Amino acid sequence: MSILVDIRQEIGLLTLDRPSKAHAYDRQHLLELKAGLVRLEESVSVVVISATGSRAFCGGADLSVIQRADPLDALDLLSQRVFNAIAASPLVTIAAVHGAAVAGGCELTLACDLRVVGPAARFSLPETAMGLIPSAGGCTRLTRLVGPGRAKEVILGGATVDAPTAVAWGLAGRMVDDPRAEALTMAAHIARRDPVALRLAKQIIDHDEDPRSLAAERVAEALLYARRRG
Repeated sequence: MSILVDIRQEIGLLTLDRPSKAHAYDRQHLLELKAGLVRLEESVSVVVISATGSRAFCGGADLSVIQRADPLDALDLLSQRVFNAIAASPLVTIAAVHGAAVAGGCELTLACDLRVVGPAARFSLPETAMGLIPSAGGCTRLTRLVGPGRAKEVILGGATVDAPTAVAWGLAGRMVDDPRAEALTMAAHIARRDPVALRLAKQIIDHDEDPRSLAAERVAEALLYARRRG
């Protein structure tokens, strides 16, 4: 099991546990992440997503997955479906990012409601250097969070966003020495609030997320996969 699921004092925990691969995910890991989310939705109102080890938060999709991908995979992209489920979840989701969040790993954090970072955290979306785009919500959600100019710096220009910059841009709420401990403290505070009020407030805040933009990401990725194969 590479996704650990637990409940601690009314707080849900989803922990990536594949440190030897920088917590890179394949289909099975994504399905485990979705199943863990569904399980927690039955019991808690807030969940912290973090990773074991000290090197990386998540390196994105396993390279073997990318090498085998075809246009049909992109049109029904599992990573986007799972991250969309996180974004649309009634739970308040907090990403505790202690290291590198790269490609799909960055997109996973973008699907969360809140992000807490450690000093070594950094965010990057390097897909355009590989002839792809961030298609699991990266183009849409990064732009929504930091604006089109800064999103273009990251996606088109290949900029890596370090922890202080992430806070300055509003990509992360705060930088602390122990982001997981801080995320748990935040989660405990949120868990004391009314769950129905939390759910309604989240729906109103997120109402303008455009599903057409997410669909456009999938179509663009399918075209890029087809070009690579041709």
